[in-house]
Amino acid sequence: MPRPTFVFTQTITEKNAGTVCDYLATQTGLSKTRTKKALGSGAVWISTHQKKPRRMRRATRRLRPGEKISLYYDENILSETPEPATLVRDDHHYSVWFKPPGLMAQGGRYGDHCSLSYAIRHSFPLRKVYIVHRLDREASGLMLVAHSRRVASQFSALFRQREIEKTYQIWVRGNLPAKSPRGCIDLKLDGREALTIYETSHFEAAYNQTLVTVKIVTGRRHQIRRHFEGVGFPVMGDPVYGEGNKNKIGLRLIACELAFTCPIRKVAQHIELPQEQMMKWVTIGMENKTEV
Repeated sequence: MPRPTFVFTQTITEKNAGTVCDYLATQTGLSKTRTKKALGSGAVWISTHQKKPRRMRRATRRLRPGEKISLYYDENILSETPEPATLVRDDHHYSVWFKPPGLMAQGGRYGDHCSLSYAIRHSFPLRKVYIVHRLDREASGLMLVAHSRRVASQFSALFRQREIEKTYQIWVRGNLPAKSPRGCIDLKLDGREALTIYETSHFEAAYNQTLVTVKIVTGRRHQIRRHFEGVGFPVMGDPVYGEGNKNKIGLRLIACELAFTCPIRKVAQHIELPQEQMMKWVTIGMENKTEV
């Protein structure tokens, strides 16, 4: 009986090793059904001395001598079914999506079926997918995706030059308006300059939580989460940073607006989260109470 989590790696030496699916099923003891699921979920990789590892999804693809095949198997990951992404705008050269919490931007070694890039490839099977900026897996909100290498390079340049403005909303623990209704947080992160600008919307006294609109000038890792923890108002539901801010519904951080000049048409773009999702976000609800 195969383990629920394991890594299998083997270099092919025989001339007639057979198909990827048959070989893995024989070597690992997995059923062909589970092997095909691992293939479809992006958990199988093939590499050679000349080429870097790449995902292999074709169950019937025949293995060749000298190839190295790797399977990163985790039943928990393969059984995950995150909430689907939603298309917000399609410009052909690029598209903007709503990424729900729990969905990665890109996959990892153990699979990519729980990623935005995987979802987009299924929606647009004839397009390339280039993720050009980050959003934490626990967070939700708007993500911009390019569909050609050229456009991806153009958007990457805009991000580097800070010409794409991203707006976030967060719920934090505590009465932030009483201390400072608006301001800047400039605490260094990992020894580097970091600047976060914020303005409070309102304070929910019943829950001891404040709704805050945030813009970041720099893009350090977990910048918003670390900055607000650093000033004593941690983001609600953060699994890593802060104390007394845990809840049952996860990280209360959402990317709600994108503003930029389209690099293809040279026209200003302002994209907002759909109203239905925004209203759902703003409604705090009893389920967002702090866990005791």
